[in-house]
Amino acid sequence: MGATDTMDTGWTVDPVGSVAPASTVGSVSTMDTVGSVDPVGIMGTVDSGQQLTSWCCGKAEEKEQAPAMDVCLSSVQQPGCLGQEPSSAAGWVVPKEEEGLQKDGVGGPPGGSNRIESTLHSLQKFVPTDYASYTQECYRFAGKKIVIQESIESYGAVVWPGAMALCQYLEEHTDELNFQDAKILEIGAGPGLVSIAASILGAQVTATDLPDVLGNLEYNLLKNTLKCTAHLPEVKELVWGEDLEQNFPKSAFYYDYVLASDVVYHHYFLDKLLATMVYFSQPGTVLLWANKFRFSTDYEFLDKFKQVFDTTLLAEYPESSVKLYKGILKWD
Repeated sequence: MGATDTMDTGWTVDPVGSVAPASTVGSVSTMDTVGSVDPVGIMGTVDSGQQLTSWCCGKAEEKEQAPAMDVCLSSVQQPGCLGQEPSSAAGWVVPKEEEGLQKDGVGGPPGGSNRIESTLHSLQKFVPTDYASYTQECYRFAGKKIVIQESIESYGAVVWPGAMALCQYLEEHTDELNFQDAKILEIGAGPGLVSIAASILGAQVTATDLPDVLGNLEYNLLKNTLKCTAHLPEVKELVWGEDLEQNFPKSAFYYDYVLASDVVYHHYFLDKLLATMVYFSQPGTVLLWANKFRFSTDYEFLDKFKQVFDTTLLAEYPESSVKLYKGILKWD
């Protein structure tokens, strides 16, 4: 094993060297910023016999290889694809169309008009982490174009294969799932793609993650759902296994669905993750968990998961090793 590396997320990981980037399925539009790379293009394919062509709106660009979870671990209005974008002094990505609206490099973060950006800032509760570079990744789910601000500097600021597979499943099973007005909790929401897709499908979404991830998560949610969805998503801090009853008392919080994607990999909080999944699963709650299976510990977690949840394999994507499970807590 390589030397232990502690990420800003608070999770300790152990690099195991690098592998060559895998090809993508469909296409992703990558709008490059200062020295940034395409975090989606290195994550491998997601294929269930048919390609996941609905999530993209451009052609992926090959860039120099960058560290990613798959490589380094032992482990308002909908914006469009705007092309290559420079970075502002504040670290935000500034669309070319808006450069003229800013004076001397001073201005708001990416997208929309100054008025829209002012609205976004007024609604934000969390300050985004000032990463050195961002990319703007373009997806399409549920008939909507979604632009996600990502950074390879944090595992929590990148869309991973499990998230894309879960979004694809949600889109293809809208009638069966009936997300309209459903109360949904996403754990480990990262940059927010799954929460945005669920919101577009009509759900009342609460997106959660670690504190340093929340600013970028909230920005992405507001940017893609403000004035576009029936319910504006909520963002809350959630550290797995800690202060659950205090911050999410069961008497006040009930969720029809709990969503999770790529939350299982080589970290030291798997028991706390499982305890968190159990805590939020009340009678009638359905847990949907999509994950790329990378390590033996991932399968060990799956075994423990099956001990406490009635488990159904809903979909499998062999080329990317992503599996999607439904879990209903056992009450006997």
